[in-house]
Amino acid sequence: MAKEFEFRGKSLEELRSMDLTEFADLLDSRRKRSLLRGLTEPQKKLLEKVRDGEEYVKTQARDMVVLPEMVGVTIGIHNGKDYVDVEIEPEMIGQYLGEFAKTRKSVDHSAPGLGATRTSKHVPLK
Repeated sequence: MAKEFEFRGKSLEELRSMDLTEFADLLDSRRKRSLLRGLTEPQKKLLEKVRDGEEYVKTQARDMVVLPEMVGVTIGIHNGKDYVDVEIEPEMIGQYLGEFAKTRKSVDHSAPGLGATRTSKHVPLK
């Protein structure tokens, strides 16, 4: 038997029926303050597209809090170079969109280059 999703004791349907200020009261202080101060223009455009029923939306608003009405939508989140496609799931509610699109790549160091000195060419066994 699958456990039904709950966020702070509220089901997904209850969360969707709340308005923005009621939902903000369930969040931690940083995200609550962000929502209560009002949405920026890019955030308003994103929310408008989600409410229009678009299945795929691209955005650079990494500071947007994931709202219950976004669940099920695929959002292309800009990471500084590309758009990373993220399917919004109920467990993501209350997080920032930017947390799901990494902005830095991990570095893979290879062998020393042409101008390397003899000591820098030494590769330890471990």
